[in-house]
Amino acid sequence: MSAPHLPPTAVEGDELVFRRADPHHELGGVRVWCDLELGADLAMTEVPGGWELRLPRPDLDCLEYLLEPDGGSPETDPGNPLRVDGAFGEHSWLPFPGYAAPTWLDEPAVEGVLTPVVLDDTALGRVDAAVWEPADADGPLPLLLAHDGPEMDRFAHLTRYVATGIASGRLPAMRVALLSPGARNERYAANPAYAAVLVDDVLPALLERFPSDHRPVLSGQSLGGLAALHAAWTSAATFGGLFLQSGSFFTAELDAQESGFEFWGEVTGFVASLLDATEAAPGAPRTTLTCGTAEENLANNRLMADHLRATGVDVAWGEARQGHTWTCWRDLLDPHLTDLLRTVWA
Repeated sequence: MSAPHLPPTAVEGDELVFRRADPHHELGGVRVWCDLELGADLAMTEVPGGWELRLPRPDLDCLEYLLEPDGGSPETDPGNPLRVDGAFGEHSWLPFPGYAAPTWLDEPAVEGVLTPVVLDDTALGRVDAAVWEPADADGPLPLLLAHDGPEMDRFAHLTRYVATGIASGRLPAMRVALLSPGARNERYAANPAYAAVLVDDVLPALLERFPSDHRPVLSGQSLGGLAALHAAWTSAATFGGLFLQSGSFFTAELDAQESGFEFWGEVTGFVASLLDATEAAPGAPRTTLTCGTAEENLANNRLMADHLRATGVDVAWGEARQGHTWTCWRDLLDPHLTDLLRTVWA
């Protein structure tokens, strides 16, 4: 007699049901791994044909996860062919009913070219970047600088978003500088030396090769968002806009779970000093913050948005029912980055 067929992982009514086929129960057990609080116990239960875990449907539009067989390494879900790539490898991906990917992923795009840029002699050593521009670019164009740029392009398709936006007329012709992080934690953790290198070395070198007649916009995700805010807060007149996604705006009150981070003191010290400020510097850039509603960073991002607004900064907010993922950051580019760029570079 053959083993019962086990349906794939799915959302079924009010439940999220994880399943792992194991017809002969050769595995000693299976757990679900997810970078979200889905439940206290994510161990799957033995059922005919394999393993299963039923949870109340979370308030999400999509979910990234892995399965962890007892005694084995985490794996993608063999019964779910959908995958998303990321800095830590592939994860299984499950869209919930009603989720729609951005339409620009399938729209026509202008042809672009990518030019590597290397600065060898900054105070922090080598800084790498690559500048994307339309193939027919000529003369000065607005510039978007992207922290974690190569990853944001690979995993969230940043330059495709720009290329389709230019083709459709949603965005002006522009260039994108994809900034490689290098020693990421050290540089991005509210490091004054990095902010100085970015403003005094990197940006002038980029503008010398790729002229612009607009103030640039600086973007970042997670710790890169913190670094973007730090650089702009210490040099307010440099940037025309900030696009901060899921920024690591840690405070001792809201983020004790992050206290083991090696640069905890630097991050919380800067955030505390900013939250103590009562007035933004003249010329402070228009700022858009976005965050996933299932993220641990949601509370500190909402706090930062409210505080910046109270200091006189022009602030916009966007959110998606997702976690701390490249998919979430990709899905929030339009309309939120679109609106920021159109406003700043009008």
